Amino acid sequence: MHIEKLEHHLQGVRNQLKHHPLYAQLESVEDIKIFMESHVYAVWDFMSLLKALQQHLTCTTLPWQPATDASVARFINEIVLEEESDFNEKGEAKSHFEMYLDAMQEVEADTSKVLNVIANFTDLQHIQQQIDQANLDPSEKNFLSYTFEVINTQQPHIIAAAFTFGREDLIPDMFLSIIEQSGENGPGNYAKLSYYLKRHIELDGDDHGPLAVKMIQALCGSDDHKWGDVFQYSKKALEQRIALWDGIAKKLAENKGNLVDAL
Repeated sequence: MHIEKLEHHLQGVRNQLKHHPLYAQLESVEDIKIFMESHVYAVWDFMSLLKALQQHLTCTTLPWQPATDASVARFINEIVLEEESDFNEKGEAKSHFEMYLDAMQEVEADTSKVLNVIANFTDLQHIQQQIDQANLDPSEKNFLSYTFEVINTQQPHIIAAAFTFGREDLIPDMFLSIIEQSGENGPGNYAKLSYYLKRHIELDGDDHGPLAVKMIQALCGSDDHKWGDVFQYSKKALEQRIALWDGIAKKLAENKGNLVDAL
């Protein structure tokens, strides 16, 4: 019942995300390239949310002690296994972040910036200062700042809320449609991106999405206060995603304006 109420209350902001004007601007592989250069920070910080959950809900210290809830620990460990060490299109073990970087390189997007930026993120104590000093757009900074604000609550149900509900679900299908229309050999030219997107659809729809919802239910139980936290933080996570989309939409518009001016 709580999940149904939560999803009902989030419907408005989720619809805003679902119908964001950004999607109409994604028309070409060049647009995908620009999108990925900002979206990559959401791929990276998703792993920080996941590892925070692993630290809270499984035992990652010595000496080992059994987890408080073995079923929740299993949910997390299953997701970690596939997000941190999945197999790419060649059967090589890689994290989804690394697979995303490979896909970026395939469309000739810049990966050096994100690697330089995250190399300077060294500890939670100073993470906000490091984000403030990073070479990032305001929407990217705000997005990352909120993620680590959530992590620093040290509350598993709050972290799980941002992890579970603060994501997008339209991009994989849209990207696949764009690359399929990019020419006769479109998908073949973008094998890494195609594989990543199809894997993303498979895992989120069939496995990780349902597991994450079960995790929320297990963490909150019948505690109305916790469910209130989940709504509050989920809603803000979705709003931060919308703000990130706003920033990317602005970049796309500027790029297309520059292309028109150059003609």
